[in-house]
Amino acid sequence: MGRSNVLKKCIHLLLPPAFWLGAWQLGAFLVELHVEGRGNELLLPYPLTVLLALIRLIQEPAFWGTAFTSLLRIGAGMAAGVVLGGALAGLTCASFWCRRLLAPVIRIIRATPVASFILLVLLWTGRNQVPAVISGLMVLPVVWENVTQGIRSTDPQLLELARAYRFSRRKTVRLVYLPSLTPYLLSAVTTAMGLAWKSGVAAEVLCLPRPGIGTEINQAKQAFETADLFAWTAVVILLSLLMERGLSRLIQRKGGVYPP
Repeated sequence: MGRSNVLKKCIHLLLPPAFWLGAWQLGAFLVELHVEGRGNELLLPYPLTVLLALIRLIQEPAFWGTAFTSLLRIGAGMAAGVVLGGALAGLTCASFWCRRLLAPVIRIIRATPVASFILLVLLWTGRNQVPAVISGLMVLPVVWENVTQGIRSTDPQLLELARAYRFSRRKTVRLVYLPSLTPYLLSAVTTAMGLAWKSGVAAEVLCLPRPGIGTEINQAKQAFETADLFAWTAVVILLSLLMERGLSRLIQRKGGVYPP
């Protein structure tokens, strides 16, 4: 019985990646049939070719510095976006005029294409700062909206109880608002992490900071090194999955719960 369960888990875990790797392999084979020379490597390399390119990149000393710099740069922007989004949510819920003034701007930020922001910010700041600024801007509306919803969903009976016991404002925030906000904030951070990472790498591709994963992706494209392009893209995906996994483990350890 135990072996049967383990086998089922292995099948459920391995079948999806095996299917898509097989589809990728078949696609590369079909491209090779219709393109002569190295055409298949330029258009769609085989999975093994990409794996070998990834192994070669990992063995280069500069690889780890590039990956760490991109993580640090985008992580700093995301942290700033979370703090600013939470602060603006508190202001817009506490003041009618703050809501009237700030809510339209935040909605405009959410609706504006990322590429437009990247080019505009590149005009105003150095290229090494653009990914952090873009990550923060993409995170801000998500955090603002979720935290605002959490504040408005706070149980009014708990607030009435806090007023009856004459809680100070600080104590009301700590004992009433924060427990209500925690699931919404955790959900916002989880959603915003992937958004910040993708937008930050896209900013690196356009503004070419050094070092940076996006810069390496752009250079691989310029040199028609499609295998390296796929390999760096795989690095982006793996780092995103690892960060999401780490955040999920942290939330579980702290007892966090997502809103329904």
